[in-house]
Amino acid sequence: MPPTDATFWSLTQTRDELSLVCAEAEIPLGCLVVEHDWCAFVVAGPLDFALVGVLASLTTTLAQAQISLFAVSTYGTDYLFVKEAALTQAVAALQGAGHTIETEMESP
Repeated sequence: MPPTDATFWSLTQTRDELSLVCAEAEIPLGCLVVEHDWCAFVVAGPLDFALVGVLASLTTTLAQAQISLFAVSTYGTDYLFVKEAALTQAVAALQGAGHTIETEMESP
C-alpha cells in the first residue's frame, strides 16, 4: 500500500514483473532494482479518451531531441519521466514544439 501522503505511486504487476514508480523518498526497503534521478512532467488532465495524439506529440518531440523517457498513464492523465540530467533540454524541446510548461516545486 502506498503511504497516505504519497506524492505519486504507481504499481504495475505483470506475469514477469512488479514495477513501482514513486518519489525517491517513498521507495520501500527491499527493492531489488532502483533507478534514481527522474523528473516528472504531468500532462494537464483529465484527458478525454476521444483525444488523439497528445502523448504521441510529446514523446515524438522528446525522441527527436534524443531524450529518453519513461511514461505512466492513469485514467485521468499521463506522466512523462526524464532523467534529471536531460530536464533542461526536455523543457526546451517541448517549449520549442509549442507545448506549455508550468513548474511546480515539490515541498520536502
